[in-house]
Amino acid sequence: VADGVVYVGSADNNLYAVDAESGKERWSFSTGGAVGSSPAVADGVVYVGSADNNLYAVDAESGKERWSFSTSNAVDSSPAVADGVVYVGSNDGNLYAVDAKSGEKRWSCPTGNAVYSSPAVVDSVVYVGSWDDNLYAVDTDTGRKRWSFPTGSNVTSSPAVADGVVYVGGSDGNLYAVDSDTGKRRWSFPVGAVWSSLAVADGVVYVGTGDGNLYAVDSDTGKERWSFPTTDGYWVAESPVVAGGVVYVGSADDNLYAVDAESGEERWSFSTGGAVGSSPAVAGGVVYVGSDDSNLYAVQT
Repeated sequence: VADGVVYVGSADNNLYAVDAESGKERWSFSTGGAVGSSPAVADGVVYVGSADNNLYAVDAESGKERWSFSTSNAVDSSPAVADGVVYVGSNDGNLYAVDAKSGEKRWSCPTGNAVYSSPAVVDSVVYVGSWDDNLYAVDTDTGRKRWSFPTGSNVTSSPAVADGVVYVGGSDGNLYAVDSDTGKRRWSFPVGAVWSSLAVADGVVYVGTGDGNLYAVDSDTGKERWSFPTTDGYWVAESPVVAGGVVYVGSADDNLYAVDAESGEERWSFSTGGAVGSSPAVAGGVVYVGSDDSNLYAVQT
């Protein structure tokens, strides 16, 4: 959500710009494949990946293409923009750094398998997971690996970085806290398989898992503070968002949940007509979220 507009990708191969107030479409931009990547908006440009193997830069006002950057496989990773560079993973196994204005490649860093994880950029380092079972720290200037941290299975989860620690989930059923400088494990917490990206706020890591729970874990100790179960244990693969003391997260049980960040108690739930496989965005007292019922929803917080 940026400047009163909601940008969202769809499996119908389009990127949409929707008026945040009215819900009316402003424009749509067609790609050659499903858009599972979450858009990033910076300096009047929307950056998004597509299953047609491309990263696109689209003018936020007009919906016209500024440039496209081609990889050799689908781009399901959500891009991150920092200091005039777009960082994004591809299913071809590479992490790419692309000039935000020109669309020219600055560098690529190979991993051993597909990169579905979305990069996190902090202090000249890009952190990203790979399906080769590793979390990587990569230098933003050179594209060289600083370190890699092995997990027990593929890393689809997108990392979150706070206070010198990288938090990431693994499909091996663990939440990891890794020192951002050394790549050494600080702690791990056993949960269900983690495909969700993480949210860190006020000393707590929030993560959804394949065992049907949203967990709140102490960021320093790795101890559980609380867990919130979804209906009938349906998986939570979406990324939670924390705003105003509330955690918002969707589930395969067709619901968007608002959960008290301190207590883990449900405040409310909103039912859609399909699994909520989209990560919510919160702006101006409204939660925006997509559903597998082919709708984008705006829900009052």
